[in-house]
Amino acid sequence: MRWWDIDPVLELEKDLFPEDTWSRGMFWSELAHARGPEATRRYVVAELPAPDGPDGAAGGGRIVGYGGLVATGEQGDVQTIAVARDHWGSGLGARLLTELLRAATAFECTEVMLECRVDNLRAQRLYERFGFEPIGFRRGYYQPGNVDALVMRLADPASASPASPATPVNGVEGTETHG
Repeated sequence: MRWWDIDPVLELEKDLFPEDTWSRGMFWSELAHARGPEATRRYVVAELPAPDGPDGAAGGGRIVGYGGLVATGEQGDVQTIAVARDHWGSGLGARLLTELLRAATAFECTEVMLECRVDNLRAQRLYERFGFEPIGFRRGYYQPGNVDALVMRLADPASASPASPATPVNGVEGTETHG
């Protein structure tokens, strides 16, 4: 993810998480820690290719997903994963998680943590397929609504079963994931 991705990411964020949308400033702050030798963050977006322009040059495509991870010492923490509603069930969430776990491995994390809403069973199934295990709850974590978070842990991100990077997304071979 780069600075020019923030506005389209915010549009997805507002659609998917209307009650606890991240702000533009939060994304800027995260991206400020995602570059250079002291980087502690990795943020990626999944973008559909744009049709070629009149001169044959491809422009930027539509962002259909994003994810972010922070690394602190030997622990990684998945901060966010989001997939556009019209791409749910396409495998894109698995591809984004794969990229974040690769980043955790590159950061030399020995474990990765995350929280997800207790009522988001679809996300829980995804995380379990990768080997995440429930370890506890954070009561009233998601506001408003006072919804609990399920805390999950992956003991060894390097040995997770990642999705194939060649997996088509919703039948579209050209979907790219980039940071």
